[in-house]
Amino acid sequence: MNDLTQTKETLGADLRALRKARGLTLTDLSERLGRSVGWLSQVERDMSEPTISDLRQIASCLDVPMSMLFSHSASPVEEQGYIVRAGARRPMGAGEEGLVEELLSPDLTDDFEMVHSTFAAHSRMQVPAHRPTQEVGYMISGRLELQIGDRQFSVGPGDSFRIRHEPYQWSNPYDEVAVAIWVIAPPVY
Repeated sequence: MNDLTQTKETLGADLRALRKARGLTLTDLSERLGRSVGWLSQVERDMSEPTISDLRQIASCLDVPMSMLFSHSASPVEEQGYIVRAGARRPMGAGEEGLVEELLSPDLTDDFEMVHSTFAAHSRMQVPAHRPTQEVGYMISGRLELQIGDRQFSVGPGDSFRIRHEPYQWSNPYDEVAVAIWVIAPPVY
């Protein structure tokens, strides 16, 4: 099996999971894309390979960064869907606002995703997020200031927190980087 096939297989499963997590049917997404249901179904089943332009349009419709669709690193066949090596994590987003996230889950086909988040010193989320998710975070190092709903919290190493369908915002006003592990259900990336 070549690297392209390994990448393609992961991509189709992830596209299907992202579409479903957003409550979209094949028909809904195919209409937004201006493509046939059959074409989209083949892409999701790894029977057809989308072009770069197709991927750009799919990413836009699913509200995910292009990096999520391109960052499938080749892993040995026997590890696919089971193991994510430290050097092979998929980056998510562009790192604006000082946040770098990496997918710890092997793919997006589960009912949840695990994310490794690194918050730069003196960084902050510019616009509060409000997602239809349940999220739990565990602080590995550093400190964060969290606003969840109308409540303010300060969390540090060993602390954990939960966000349930509420608007939230984070900031790291401190001199050191903060690192957290997040579990998000359903997957949003």
